[in-house]
Amino acid sequence: MSIHPGAGGTESQDWAQMLLRMYLRWGETRGFKTEMIDVQEGEEAGIKSATFNVKGEYAYGYLSSEVGVHRLVRISPFDAAKRRHTSFASVFVFPEIDDDVKVEINDKDLRIDTFRSSGRGGQHVNVTDSAVRITHLPTGIVAQCQNERSQHKNKDVAMKVLRSRLYDLRLREQQERFDAMHDEKKEIGFGSQIRSYVFQPYRLIKDHRTKVEVGDVDRVMDGDIEPFIKAFLLSRRKAAAAAK
Repeated sequence: MSIHPGAGGTESQDWAQMLLRMYLRWGETRGFKTEMIDVQEGEEAGIKSATFNVKGEYAYGYLSSEVGVHRLVRISPFDAAKRRHTSFASVFVFPEIDDDVKVEINDKDLRIDTFRSSGRGGQHVNVTDSAVRITHLPTGIVAQCQNERSQHKNKDVAMKVLRSRLYDLRLREQQERFDAMHDEKKEIGFGSQIRSYVFQPYRLIKDHRTKVEVGDVDRVMDGDIEPFIKAFLLSRRKAAAAAK
């Protein structure tokens, strides 16, 4: 799972970190194991990006409902004039594939860069160029890891993330072809605003796909996103049944 803030600097980066906390809390309440792979912290607050694993039964199936753009409306804590701001962050989810699933990656298609880990890695992590960034040149997909102490381990984790993203890309391309053949509009795609989180002037979280609304904003931000997940999965199953 990856989270990226939209335009807006510190405000959006803070929103991305709030979403990260929400998903980590959700995983904790479900008994899922979460493991950070890479976090790029913002200069003032928040994060520039985060990638992490969520391990548990049907974790990918549940979290696939979260792919898209999440919108926040609130009085900015970073605005001295206390004005209302709108922020955006994108969420991506892709399955971790087993080693026996074949995803062909040619070495000549890769650019591998090493760099010094940043953030709160501690003396054992950020004193050497142990962090690894791998770029898949044909697609432009980038995967990086700076969580482990050794460059070799970081490379292994980054390659696993890259294989998962390439596999996810292949699945999405197949789905797009299927949708085109059936002349159907996709339920969700990158760049679509799927949910709004309004803190001011009223408090309400609304999913724009299923129309589910929750007024207890604090509960949702503490990880209770089950109403949204359940409604989305039910609507997707209903749509799939209708298409048969």
